[in-house]
Amino acid sequence: MKGDPQQVPPDVSVVVIVYNDEHRLPTAVRSALEQTLRGVEVVVVDDRSTDGSYEVARRLAEEHPGRVRACRLPENSGGCGAPRNHGIEQARGTYVVFLDSDDVLERNACRNMLEAAETTGADLVSGLCVRVHVDSRTGKEAKWYPWLYERTRTLESVSDLPDLLVFDTLSTNKCYRRRFLLDEGLRFPVGIHYEDLLFSAQAYVAARRITLIPNRVYDWRVVDRPADTAVRSISNRRDEIANFAHRMEIHRRVDALLAERGLDGLKFAKDVKFLKHDLVLHLRELPFRDAVYRREFAALARPYLDSVDPAAYDEAEPIHAVCAYLLRQGDWDNLLPAVDTLLNRDKISAPLVEHDGRVYWCAEHLGDALGRHVLDVTRLGYHAKPVERMFLRNALTGYAQSGSTVRLAGLITSPLGVVPPGARLSGELEFYARRRGVRLKTFRFPVAEVRHEGAAIAWAASADLAKVRPLGVVDAVWDVRLHLGVDGVRTTTRLTAAVPEGAAGPLPVRPRLTRLVADRIEPVVSVRGHLSFRLVPGKKAEELLRRGVRGPAGRAARDGYRRARRARERLTSGAAKIRVYHEVFSRLPVRKRLVVFESHLGRQYSDSPRAVYEEMRRQGLDFEAVWSYAGSPEGFPADATLVRRWSLPYLRALARAGFWIDNQSYPLKLTKRPETTYLQTWHGSALKRMGFDEPEWKLRSRAAQETQQRVLDRFDRFLIRSEHDVRTLARAFRLKERTLLRVGYPRNDALVAARRSEETSGRRERGPLAAELGIPDDRTVLLYAPTFRGRGGRRRRFELPFDPERFADAFGDRFVLLVRSHYLNHVVLPPSVCGRVIDVTDHHDMTPLLALADALITDYSSVMFDYALLDRPMFFLVHDYEEYVRAGRGTYFDLLERAPGPVLRTEDELYAALDAFQEQAVKYAAARERFTAAFGEYDKGTAARDVVEQFFAEWRRA
Repeated sequence: MKGDPQQVPPDVSVVVIVYNDEHRLPTAVRSALEQTLRGVEVVVVDDRSTDGSYEVARRLAEEHPGRVRACRLPENSGGCGAPRNHGIEQARGTYVVFLDSDDVLERNACRNMLEAAETTGADLVSGLCVRVHVDSRTGKEAKWYPWLYERTRTLESVSDLPDLLVFDTLSTNKCYRRRFLLDEGLRFPVGIHYEDLLFSAQAYVAARRITLIPNRVYDWRVVDRPADTAVRSISNRRDEIANFAHRMEIHRRVDALLAERGLDGLKFAKDVKFLKHDLVLHLRELPFRDAVYRREFAALARPYLDSVDPAAYDEAEPIHAVCAYLLRQGDWDNLLPAVDTLLNRDKISAPLVEHDGRVYWCAEHLGDALGRHVLDVTRLGYHAKPVERMFLRNALTGYAQSGSTVRLAGLITSPLGVVPPGARLSGELEFYARRRGVRLKTFRFPVAEVRHEGAAIAWAASADLAKVRPLGVVDAVWDVRLHLGVDGVRTTTRLTAAVPEGAAGPLPVRPRLTRLVADRIEPVVSVRGHLSFRLVPGKKAEELLRRGVRGPAGRAARDGYRRARRARERLTSGAAKIRVYHEVFSRLPVRKRLVVFESHLGRQYSDSPRAVYEEMRRQGLDFEAVWSYAGSPEGFPADATLVRRWSLPYLRALARAGFWIDNQSYPLKLTKRPETTYLQTWHGSALKRMGFDEPEWKLRSRAAQETQQRVLDRFDRFLIRSEHDVRTLARAFRLKERTLLRVGYPRNDALVAARRSEETSGRRERGPLAAELGIPDDRTVLLYAPTFRGRGGRRRRFELPFDPERFADAFGDRFVLLVRSHYLNHVVLPPSVCGRVIDVTDHHDMTPLLALADALITDYSSVMFDYALLDRPMFFLVHDYEEYVRAGRGTYFDLLERAPGPVLRTEDELYAALDAFQEQAVKYAAARERFTAAFGEYDKGTAARDVVEQFFAEWRRA
């Protein structure tokens, strides 16, 4: 800009507020002065600091006349509102940006936000904020609700994007038109914390236009471990009840604003976020607070919870909803265990109760309709877990110490009686260093007493901590767990200490290095509420340790440890393993009769690789078999060498193998050696577009496409089951004609054999699987096998598109429904449907399930092409057809036109079709025949034998 800076208004005024932060203030101001937009002024407002902050601000103003101004409030306001309001009054810019003294602006922030505001005419422009953990050794960063900022978009009203008001309540990653702030009288509340929540809500609601930009604009610099706890940010002082009182008051004011404007939809979205986030932050503190705090907390929370829309509970995570409801009811006996699960996501903290085929968190409150609804935790699947896969609450009920010995007692929850009264019980305490890199040894102590006590398991044990020998510096924290044995299987628990008052004084220990490092160990409660022990030196040792750690020797020791740790991480990293594969293992001689098998990325012993393997064993071939597994080796063949996927033995086997056989893909960055033959059986014909036919692949750079093509070019032979595969999969993967092997799928040999046997004998043989699943002879077996669904959160839980209880009630006397979700998803069935609806997802191989089923219910899964070989009825439940097919990557043909069975959109349509089961079977007989001819022409029942004959016949034993 030209002219006198005192006369020409700046484009942007950056209001920097500061209180007792003299050391970081210059960095914040410098981030504003060094903006690529030159028309920026800085207004520093000091909230009456007691350190040198104001003097620093004045010096900066003197160094940058006309660009920096320093202001000081007459008295400390105790918050951020008053200094920001003063900054608004002092600002001369067309736009205003707020910056805290401990944060920084991204260099292009003002320019990007100004351009967006001028281009769109927005009153408010918001950009991406990034939380930068400044004391993290790895430079940890986390984007603040990044999905809001995936692209540039302009909103005419915040109602167009409720998530903006609900989640991004910061005032600091935004640029405001100053005239907008003045005309609307927008000011921060004073004398109350969480002022951003109210100010942002007021600004969002008042703005006539809001623009979001995908650019990083603000670095929120987070100090996770402040040296002085007095400088913790307001939002991190959740142990102070006043903090929660302020949050509740701000929420009430925002609610009043939304009610005044008639924005009921925004209020509902905000209620959901309150249950999922705001309340959860403070609930986490309850186990560590005393009874007085809890009473005051409940007195503040319960009236507000009464104003929350009951429908919001459905949108929250089940445990969040359970905690909110129990808090509203004042039920502390059930609430505190629920908070334990909140702190430890997979922990089962309540005994649970089964009622009318549903599983509830507790037996209380089931007479209340809302309580019965919220406390229903059936879908969490606790009832389907065996004890060895449960993480059970183990509440510490006794702690005493004498000399170096601690005596511990506890009570372990047994949900739904998973530990039966007659079970043989055993226990073992284990002490181990928390830092994995130095976990050289664990120390174990027998549990002297383990017994049933009502519905729980009581235990008591003593541990002489003089036998625990830590190194002394790098393993300062030691955790405790109890291994509970139940009839020979083991489950592991942690010791929950509800309040820290149970902790006693320090006990003597003998570190391996020297007692000058630490000579005592004391009990503490971890942030997740578990009993731990921490090494503490004596006063003299502490001073020596402080000098040593801060001195040259200490720095050298720390640096050496970090170098060793980084070296270990490099050696065990994926990149290092790839180098070992190419530079070491690939120089070893190839073993021609070594065959590595893999199915679905090592998750299963199944599919065509299994069929080929078993045919090779049946023919008695002389070869060395290796199977890869990704999770547990359970279920994989005992007569093969088993290697964990991505382990060094796995890479060594791949590098030396004469053959690779899989149905998906071996690790993409592993180059196949010329001497190795790769037989790709693939895992199904294609309805959905694949490979280079997918829009996403077409948009990739040329280099990325070439890289992907090199991966596909590793295939030496690719199994084909129809010319449809040639036109779709082979073309999409750009496979050469000589690669294609038209023999069908080995996995389908059993299905072809089953149909022929049925046609010859006139009867259907169910085989041992029906008895294993407990299916009565007079029931028709339906198999529901949907395709993969990418939603469902971390555990990929798949929600059935129909009510299994309704199905069981309607058809339980005629049908048994087997549910087989995709191997990357999982489904939870309620106990009420036991025996009538059965989850068979854990069965590795799909083929026996297909052979057992009298009919198939599916959607878009390629299982339709396999099941068609049996010539049995199929039903297509496609409740999300438009979303899945047309809004996705597209399909090779229209399922609605070619489906060999009724295409159904709703649960009612499905039930109506099942009611007319026999009629449907007859009606679609011709369609099934056409479908099989089109998509299974090479499935003749000899695929596995043909593969063996072509590649392995010479390995037959003499």
